[in-house]
Amino acid sequence: YNKKKFDLFDSFVYCIVGDGCLMEGVASEACSLAGRLELGRLICLYDSNDISIDGSTDLSFSEDVAMRFKSYGWHVLEVSDGDGSHIKILEAVEKAQKHKEAPSLVIVRTTIGFGSKLAGTEKVHGAPLATDDLAAVKTAFGFDPEKSFQIPKDVKEFYKEKRESNRRAYQSWLTLFEKYAAAYPEEAKEIKRRFEGTLPEGVLSSLPEWAPYAKAEGTRNSSGKCLNAVAKVLPELIGGSADLTGSNCTKIEGWSDFDFKTMEQKYLRFGVREHAMAAICNGLFNFGGFRPFAATFLNFVTYAWGAVRLSALGRCGILYIATHDSIELGEDGPTHQPIETLALCRATPNMLTMRPGDGPETA
Repeated sequence: YNKKKFDLFDSFVYCIVGDGCLMEGVASEACSLAGRLELGRLICLYDSNDISIDGSTDLSFSEDVAMRFKSYGWHVLEVSDGDGSHIKILEAVEKAQKHKEAPSLVIVRTTIGFGSKLAGTEKVHGAPLATDDLAAVKTAFGFDPEKSFQIPKDVKEFYKEKRESNRRAYQSWLTLFEKYAAAYPEEAKEIKRRFEGTLPEGVLSSLPEWAPYAKAEGTRNSSGKCLNAVAKVLPELIGGSADLTGSNCTKIEGWSDFDFKTMEQKYLRFGVREHAMAAICNGLFNFGGFRPFAATFLNFVTYAWGAVRLSALGRCGILYIATHDSIELGEDGPTHQPIETLALCRATPNMLTMRPGDGPETA
């Protein structure tokens, strides 16, 4: 939707992670794919303090994170003194913003519990500081040790100005959008509709119909026909499969694979990364203006379950397409047979679970 002199969408996506986050499998899945797709507007700040709940991270985590991310194709920056060199962090972020050929990881070396007598230990990871230690920290940083939740005047003024500058930036964007709407009324109308989350006219009527007693077909084939029909009238549809496009019947006529350089295509090749697939779809939905779909075998939904559960908790309108739902799935055996998975999905609040038996039910 961006036009000449109308850069409506030019934001960056930021995330803050810790040592534990980068131990999680979903981080490897998502960051590997981000590198492959050259997502140059993704900036990740890594709070590297070498402490987890059990103690020092070298108990279980000894890899070279910088080299790991470089091998993913990321742009890696490091700030050696994250405890006191805030300007260095800002400078690193600004460098990352200029490097749009790849996602950026800014490794910020910090001390957990900085200023406490327990600094640098797991004892300050999740437990509150003792009264005397808290008082000492407050004193060391110029606060009154007898007061709680105190906000210095200069901090209040800083955030007051930040709030006002954000309001000015927002108003400036609204003014730009008004001019855009005057020049491109149809596109502006479509943007509003997409961010309001309403369906365009004709979505439901676009779904295929099946004649009574029509020849039976697998519901994954019916699903593919429905997805292709909806794709023609739902421009916000975006998604893909976890390396099972043919089996899930999610190939969409006229679509090509997503290409970061052109930003013109919407089919996402997630690879064998079910957890990241679901998490990415949550992110797309929460950004606004997208209706994502994600496909895999029903039993492999459990690989993605952490993010699928968050879809339900966050009421994210993700379309999960789960084929191969029979408990008698043949040659692949028990690893592919979804015995308990359907019950798990149906037991999850805010998850509308449907298992159609034919074409009309699929539609």
